[in-house]
Amino acid sequence: MNNSRKVAGVAGLVSMVWVGVTAAIAANQRRLVFNPTIKPEVDNPRSSGHRTRAIVLRARDGTKLSGWLMTPQIPGPHPAVVYFGGRSEEVSWVVRDAGKLFPGMAVLAVNYRGYGNSHGEPAEAHMVEDGRLLFDWLAERPHVDPQRVAVVGRSLGSGVAVQVALERPVHSLVLITPYDSILAIAKRKFRAVPVEYVLRHRFESVKYASALTAPTYVLRAAFDDIVPHSHTDLLVAKLGKLHLDETVPDSDHMNIPYLAATQERIAAFLSTRFALPLADTVVAAALPAQ
Repeated sequence: MNNSRKVAGVAGLVSMVWVGVTAAIAANQRRLVFNPTIKPEVDNPRSSGHRTRAIVLRARDGTKLSGWLMTPQIPGPHPAVVYFGGRSEEVSWVVRDAGKLFPGMAVLAVNYRGYGNSHGEPAEAHMVEDGRLLFDWLAERPHVDPQRVAVVGRSLGSGVAVQVALERPVHSLVLITPYDSILAIAKRKFRAVPVEYVLRHRFESVKYASALTAPTYVLRAAFDDIVPHSHTDLLVAKLGKLHLDETVPDSDHMNIPYLAATQERIAAFLSTRFALPLADTVVAAALPAQ
């Protein structure tokens, strides 16, 4: 009897811990999925290859989104790029490096809600909706060729980029350390917790991958303990228009976008794609705005 009571007591304690951990993940998932960085990575950022202008846009619900618009020095219209950052990324560094990353291209880099000087709270639904708005806004600029607008997403932002590319006529797509889904990574990390029942921000890129029609360039880190290569493999296997899947030497999940090897690869891919006649490119048809 005593042993039975001990077993029951241990089982009860384990159940309490399990429930507590599950509740903690449910309550703190915004912090677990997002880690907003407010402090700018670069003070007073300027691109050596562009005119640089700080901008403030309003989301559809009125939330202020802050970032930068960079335009080439010579008259347009120019090809263009919308950049979506990672989980802890404040995007002012993109302005500093835009001359190397995006030569001859207009560039829009805006911080997510709650990041940098952007207002509000981050959430998957908001990031995707705001991403569509940013794409549309950039494509409407008089100095931009609306048929040549690419999307670049890093890490968490790859999930935003994929969903924007699904619903907008994205010319080309660059995914840096992408994943199949945040849900799958969370299930790998919290094996004993039913995260599928509590996680709201899932970023399930693998569900949309086969429907993508934009030529897609995947860049992996050589050493990645945040997004294991197996999770990238699952996404790559489903991509509808994979152009190239490369691993950047001597890179890890944190330093990959800053490396010269990465920046040269991205610049070369986009420059080559944008130089092709439109008849030779696959341009996704835009779905009705949401």
